[in-house]
Amino acid sequence: MRTLLFMSCACLLLYAKSSAQSSGDCRTAVPVCADGPIQSSVDDLGDIEDFDPDVIRQSGCLERGQLGPGGIEHNTAWYVFRAGTDGQIGFDLEALPVNPGDLVFSDLDFALYGPFDQLSGENFCTTIGDGTIQPIRCNYEYNTSNFTGLGVNPVTGQQGGINVPGSQNTYDEFIDVLAGEIYYLFINNYNDNPNGDPEPFTLTFTGSSVNANQDTALDCTLRDEFLGLDIIACEGDPDIVLSALNTPLGADIANVIWTVDYDDDGTIDDTLTGEGPFGAQLTVTSPNSGRYFVEVIPSSGFNNPVSDDILITFYGIPVVEPDDIIVIDDFLNSDQTDPYNIRFELDGDGDYEYAINGGEFQDDPTFLDVPPGINTVIVNDKNGCGTTEPIEFLVVGYPKFFTPNGDGIHDFWQILGIEELTEPSVFIFDRYGKLLKQLNQNSTGWDGTFNGRDLPSSDYWFKLDYERDEQTVLVARTVRRHFTLKR
Repeated sequence: MRTLLFMSCACLLLYAKSSAQSSGDCRTAVPVCADGPIQSSVDDLGDIEDFDPDVIRQSGCLERGQLGPGGIEHNTAWYVFRAGTDGQIGFDLEALPVNPGDLVFSDLDFALYGPFDQLSGENFCTTIGDGTIQPIRCNYEYNTSNFTGLGVNPVTGQQGGINVPGSQNTYDEFIDVLAGEIYYLFINNYNDNPNGDPEPFTLTFTGSSVNANQDTALDCTLRDEFLGLDIIACEGDPDIVLSALNTPLGADIANVIWTVDYDDDGTIDDTLTGEGPFGAQLTVTSPNSGRYFVEVIPSSGFNNPVSDDILITFYGIPVVEPDDIIVIDDFLNSDQTDPYNIRFELDGDGDYEYAINGGEFQDDPTFLDVPPGINTVIVNDKNGCGTTEPIEFLVVGYPKFFTPNGDGIHDFWQILGIEELTEPSVFIFDRYGKLLKQLNQNSTGWDGTFNGRDLPSSDYWFKLDYERDEQTVLVARTVRRHFTLKR
């Protein structure tokens, strides 16, 4: 179903060179391969903000740009490649003259991110853009030649230096790769081009893996996916522009047909209208998740139609409604009075993790042995689409200890959430059965005294009588437990 990406005509094969459009957006990075130099360009369209400038400027990389939005991206190209074999990978990034005979070359800069596991489901471009991860190689220095990259400068023989944030290397050292690893390459030119013309460059992969076999060093099946890797995005993100121009058909196009399966259930839901020449571009706006298909029909009889598809999924900021918080066990909801257990059941389709009371996040939406009283939950979407503010919820139960020392913390003992119970009465006894205090929903609680005298540290007992609505019938309930007074 998928077909090779960059070999647009036989003449390009004769020169062992491929041409590739560039993308100004990490999410639609162009897949590339090592089987020949790739000629492309950066232009003024590369200004889609993948980066959080306040974070990236602290990274020791890419903080020098001031011309693009946020001062980070300017004249941008994004590429993605997948290692085909274990070994060593580098690249030469050669700036070419804008016009034949020009002596002025672009001062190209780059950042390389990875390795990523394609099967992990991680939102790679979100972690790149928000600074969660840092580049493994980065270069934004002034280049003394029109080459920069990883490995060895083919003109000066300069050996790539150790990757150090803020270093003045114009070449960085090779990377060691394992088969299947995904890497994203970001190319920038911070200099303005007064004519606004695209600024061309050649990207050539190098290293021991390429020297051993350039056909297998990078996994060339990645570029068969000419629409790119599946995209995870967040609701409200900028539009995603898909292009059907990077195919072996080159300019041999009569028509481009776009369709979509919104539910990704195997049924085509709609035929869409593309934009630009032949309708070869499709703009996907939030929150239109779905699997998008394209078929490119050649104008000649020498080529067969080619097709591809891409799954785009938009996730929203988590929303927690009161009914999403299920208190499984407490005085109000079950006969289980200790420990107290809860579960979160959100309606959204994000990949959520949960934290209560400022603790660590966990994937399991069920929490056991939750403290009685007012608790808080924070829900985070692991796709990077947002985190809720702390949301309070109540667990009706009793504290196992209190410390009536006047410090304002745990000075009184009371059933926490007693106001939610029907006709509650609480009786507190010492270990000999002597009644010390009676409480109701209007009581502040017991202060650990009897007849004005402080009682000693010890275990004390209580009996709670209340009524609970069970299928519209009020049923009398009694709970007997003990707690500890600590001084």
